[in-house]
Amino acid sequence: MVQTQAETSGVTEGAGRVSFMDGRGDLPMLEVTTPASTAEIYMQGAHVTHFRRKDEPPLLFLSQCSRFGEGEPIRGGIPIIFPWFGPREGLPQHGFARLKVWNLKEVAPNVNGSVSLRFQLPDCPEASAFPTCSALYTVTISDALTLELMVTNDSKEDVFIFDNCFHTYFEVSDIKNVSITGLRGAKYLDKVAGYAEKAENDDAIRISSEEDRVYLNTTSTVEIHDTGIGRRIRIQKAGSNSTVVWNPWMAKAQQMPDFANDEYQRMVCVESGNVSSNAVKLEPGKSSTLQVKISTAPL
Repeated sequence: MVQTQAETSGVTEGAGRVSFMDGRGDLPMLEVTTPASTAEIYMQGAHVTHFRRKDEPPLLFLSQCSRFGEGEPIRGGIPIIFPWFGPREGLPQHGFARLKVWNLKEVAPNVNGSVSLRFQLPDCPEASAFPTCSALYTVTISDALTLELMVTNDSKEDVFIFDNCFHTYFEVSDIKNVSITGLRGAKYLDKVAGYAEKAENDDAIRISSEEDRVYLNTTSTVEIHDTGIGRRIRIQKAGSNSTVVWNPWMAKAQQMPDFANDEYQRMVCVESGNVSSNAVKLEPGKSSTLQVKISTAPL
């Protein structure tokens, strides 16, 4: 990567640093370094592709086959899903927000050495099918990773109904070492079983085949326990009523051109947002905020 511009955020010793870089495929990206961690954010999609606490393995999974091209979705990291979840005929999967180059509005150093970066979704033709709206996205890099997406309905008369979701890919040692807790009792749509409605009866979810579950009406904190590296990933959320758990497993992985055949073993998606029957219904002039804080600790 070629550094095109560097900017130190803050003037005190130990302050965070943000560098503007040419990333993969010559896509512009930001490299963030704080006393506690490092991160990378591509301007396309305001897409966080890397976060790592010092002396820990990476938190986020990024496929070695991911395409880094203009208007191409990045496979891994944290895509922003907005304003729809899943497919729509003739339109891009999971909405247009993850394909647009967001505007960087502010780089804000904090007194604790963390850095907050604020992005704004630009005006685009695809948005004309919806009520006038604005979307602001704040990423805070510290010893944890905090994401906040605020959507405002700028229309004076139209209700805005939309999905939003942080489609987070987590790096794990091996999927066989992983259990997911915090969803017991929640009802979910099992997309692998034709959207059958089911209830989660297990304290800890273990994945041994393709899984694509949309848990509804749940605001619970979820944890990923990885015994292979002795790490617990904690996903706290606010303004979110849905959690999606996804792993493509072997056959689905082989059908994905931007995903290596064996990479399903090293990742799991635990996504926080509002989808399906939990879609946000926003009255004119009102705002809605989705916030997720991801932290790690030893098992």
